[in-house]
Amino acid sequence: MTLCNEQQYDFLVFIGRFQPFHQGHLRVVKEGLKRASQVIILCGSAHQPRTVRNPWTSSERELMIRGTLSAEENSRVHTAPLMDTVYNDDAWVRNVQTTVKGIVTAQHRVPHKTPLIGLIGHSKDQSSYYLNMFPQWQSVPVENYQAISATPLRKRLFSAQSEDFLSSEDAQKLPLHVRGMLDKFMCTADYHAIRNEHEFIEKYRQAWQSAPYPPTFVTVDAVVVQSGHVLLIERKARPGKGLWALPGGFIDGSEKLIDACLRELREETKLKVPAPVLKGSIKQQRVFDDPHRSARGRTITHAFYFDLAPNNALPKVKGADDAKHAMWVPLAELEPCKLFEDHYFIIQELTGM
Repeated sequence: MTLCNEQQYDFLVFIGRFQPFHQGHLRVVKEGLKRASQVIILCGSAHQPRTVRNPWTSSERELMIRGTLSAEENSRVHTAPLMDTVYNDDAWVRNVQTTVKGIVTAQHRVPHKTPLIGLIGHSKDQSSYYLNMFPQWQSVPVENYQAISATPLRKRLFSAQSEDFLSSEDAQKLPLHVRGMLDKFMCTADYHAIRNEHEFIEKYRQAWQSAPYPPTFVTVDAVVVQSGHVLLIERKARPGKGLWALPGGFIDGSEKLIDACLRELREETKLKVPAPVLKGSIKQQRVFDDPHRSARGRTITHAFYFDLAPNNALPKVKGADDAKHAMWVPLAELEPCKLFEDHYFIIQELTGM
């Protein structure tokens, strides 16, 4: 394709969560199509369970994006899911580089000419830090159109006032095609499950509104691994009802961290491995503190990695207390879309899987 006068790049890369895809995002894509022959859109936070922060799958977000573009524009746009690596920026950068390289290799039509690649995004968005993470690509900052933010749009969509959302002024911040998709989504079981979760979390947060300052919660999580299997529970109640999770919970005021971890482990799984054996199998302890790791508020967890000696018979476990079920899951069969909060990434970091 011959570049027009405005087009300086062969490819521009736009990274975002697009939850949902709004008019500000669309302006960036349109600007990218003016400046580049082709645009690569990476949909972040892919393969996550549906939550208020990430309600739509990467395939649904791709439909939002493509439905707002013409046939000619769609022919020059390439989308791909991008999975988070919450506690490893280097791995995330590598994922971006690998994904972009694959698309460029497949789409670049002039093999004797090195493609000119750039990164495009909102210059004042809090998540735009990535514009500085790829020095091999030029940065193309774009002003945030009308300072639109997806966060209040999601909050309104899942709030008690959601019935009139699509006729509200807020809805005008979304392309018409996206509004149509949301209209259908609001009739689904997935929508109502997220709305119920949102209501629970709002009530939870309101209970702490009288505190003199925003609270910081401290929790513990047990990563128990034996013979290539990790011990998980199925959550019995909200938040995250039905999702897989690490055994764990809040510490009591009189407990040490390790004692709280062992207590929660026994309460939720009935694991009958003696405490001295568990303590002797601790391979690592680490703090996980991503600000967005819990919708309930600022929650810092201390995770203990118990590496039990291999055995052809895994210890018997049974779900109890906050756990509907307890089970040993092969590490190779973990699915991030089924795991609560950042537990998949905690397991990934501690086990090196």
